[in-house]
Amino acid sequence: MRKHLFIGGDWVEAGEYRPLFSPYSGEQIAEVAYADKAEVHRAIKAAEQARPAMASMPAHERAAILERLASKIRDKAEECARLIALEAAKPLKTARIEVERTIATYKFAAEEAKRIHGETIPMDAAPGGEGRVAYTVHQPLGVVAAITPFNFPMNLVAHKVGPALAAGNTIVLKPAGQTPLTALFLAELLQQSGLPAGALNVVTGSGGVIGDCLVTDERIKAVTFTGSPEVGIAIRNKAGLKKVTLELGSNSALIVDQGVELDDAMMTRAVTGAFSFAGQVCISLQRIYVHERLFDEFVRKFVAQTEKLVLGDPLDPQTDVSALIGLRDAERSLQWIAESEKLGAVVATGNRRDGNIVHPTVLLYVHPESKISCQEVFAPIVMINKVSTIDEAIRFVNDSRYGLQAGIYTPDLRTAFAAAEALEVGGVMINDIPTFRVDHMPYGGVKESGTGREGVKYAIRELTEMKLVCFKK
Repeated sequence: MRKHLFIGGDWVEAGEYRPLFSPYSGEQIAEVAYADKAEVHRAIKAAEQARPAMASMPAHERAAILERLASKIRDKAEECARLIALEAAKPLKTARIEVERTIATYKFAAEEAKRIHGETIPMDAAPGGEGRVAYTVHQPLGVVAAITPFNFPMNLVAHKVGPALAAGNTIVLKPAGQTPLTALFLAELLQQSGLPAGALNVVTGSGGVIGDCLVTDERIKAVTFTGSPEVGIAIRNKAGLKKVTLELGSNSALIVDQGVELDDAMMTRAVTGAFSFAGQVCISLQRIYVHERLFDEFVRKFVAQTEKLVLGDPLDPQTDVSALIGLRDAERSLQWIAESEKLGAVVATGNRRDGNIVHPTVLLYVHPESKISCQEVFAPIVMINKVSTIDEAIRFVNDSRYGLQAGIYTPDLRTAFAAAEALEVGGVMINDIPTFRVDHMPYGGVKESGTGREGVKYAIRELTEMKLVCFKK
């Protein structure tokens, strides 16, 4: 099937198309448009022309469009899940969860569209402010550029498109090169939901070409990006005075305190956090620091649970772990494991590859300077190290260029509060894994994990401009 660009409410033929292959089977699944600069500028122009209509649209109408979209995704839920499994090699059971979260995200966006409000300012609190009434309003920015990754091709698009439309903006969306099909399907569904032509435009192709056009064009008022720190920093440097929201990398960590009961539910939760979608999740559990009194028991149970995972075809409902997004990622994974072994790490299970499937791998005694510890793995690899105190574990967690989310299991309330204060991350999960996220909570990191926050209400704040209105009585 040949997939065109979606610009100004129309399906537009591109000058070039390139094949899209399944990460699991290697078979060609589509031919996808490869936009050039002129086509990107055409999309920006369409978004700019649609801007007044979206800005003046009443909140209840924006909400209704998003509600209809959520309903249409519900009607096509299985089709959406199979599309995610096909283009991203995400196991069908995981893809179905993503579709459910996508529906929830658009529903939250519909609700928040009706709750964008400012506040009254007590002007007489300052000398000279007497006799005045003031309030703030939040207005749409205009044209938003959204650049999204492959790992949640529906829900991370929803976290940009939903808030942008709820706030009355228009969008040019650049989906990941490997996962454009779900974004193009979204365009169909939004068109059927009554979105004005040009309010959403989808351009597929080279991240470099499209990204540079979007980030440097003065008609674009905000850039929201999820991806690597290197690309995020480059966007920040090129964007000038545009608003920029960056959701970047992580090597999320979990601390396990002494006295924690290592029951089946907890171990299943930890293994799921480490290996869901083959570890290709921004908050995937990558580093585990276990108190020495529990270390041996934790490792034994974690490895046993890991070895129960089913590997195979993402379209098989029984599959837990399937292919990584590309061959280079699979090969890199084994190289990083080998580097860790040279630095003294011990492989407890895994360290094998079948095509693009890397077997879930557990490493023990990993050196802090190995890539497995200090960089983002984005693969089904987790390290488990022993610590003698929680303070030591917190130092290890914080000794990172990243700071997205962290978790701690502890039966001690004082320890929980101390860790919540000391951990240098955007979110701390007490008695849970760092991989926990629901779609209305504030989500984002510190250090090289990014700037700004997602979670629908918080993303809307990033995509509006606050204006003060002051009356002199």
